[in-house]
Amino acid sequence: MRELTKEDFKRAIPGRVRRKIAQGKIDSGEDIIMLRKFLGFTQVEFAKSMEISVHTLKNWEQGRRMPDGLALALLRIAARYPKIIKSNLERVA
Repeated sequence: MRELTKEDFKRAIPGRVRRKIAQGKIDSGEDIIMLRKFLGFTQVEFAKSMEISVHTLKNWEQGRRMPDGLALALLRIAARYPKIIKSNLERVA
């Protein structure tokens, strides 16, 4: 097991927030920003991996809209299984 780096700590999110997102409970755009940063993605990369527009992602992150339906399901998967989302980005890139 490798040692955690400063970059790993900067991307870390509290376990309670990750569990909350994994349950589909997103309170604000800040939750989505933390999840995206936890994955280590830019807005463009995260939008591409989720197959949504960057405009949609920005609306979520700025609290103008909230994800629902399939988008919420994908966010739950991203919080629970981050490696799947990362591998999806590699496939769509």
